[in-house]
Amino acid sequence: MADPRELMTRYCDGDASAFRELYAAVAPRLYGYLVKMARSKSVADDLLQQTFLKVHRARAAYVRGADPLPWIYAIAHRTFLDDVRAGKRAKVGVADDDLPDVAAVPDDPGPDPELLAAALDALSELPEQQREAVVLTKLEGKSVAEAAAIAGTTVGAMKVRAHRGYEALRKKLEGRA
Repeated sequence: MADPRELMTRYCDGDASAFRELYAAVAPRLYGYLVKMARSKSVADDLLQQTFLKVHRARAAYVRGADPLPWIYAIAHRTFLDDVRAGKRAKVGVADDDLPDVAAVPDDPGPDPELLAAALDALSELPEQQREAVVLTKLEGKSVAEAAAIAGTTVGAMKVRAHRGYEALRKKLEGRA
């Protein structure tokens, strides 16, 4: 796979195939982020498409040579927030079809389905900013600096949000492990 910087530069220069490659490289992880934030696969599908449409429209604003991933994640984050602010979606719980298929590997007992469901429920109950911090840093594996860039906040604020989110999850899940 080509470097995302190279793909974005080629796309900005008019190479449509570079956009397809960039989409193929970025969309799966971005979709996972949006599913965790929106708590709905159908909402995440819509947000993913809106995000890439905005990337297309804003490609002239892309700073050539910069890593496009934080920029794209920031667009996705703002798209999600716009959707929430517009009240387009109702608060939804985690549906059974959103849970991972723990029976996929028969020899591996995998995570306890009840604990997994409780963890996802607890995550969905966190305030928006804390949930985002936990999703970005723990589930998406982003550094605190990357998460802060995506959320449009400072590193210090992201650390506080993540810490408060971890503590809230720990309290909600006490005695379950």
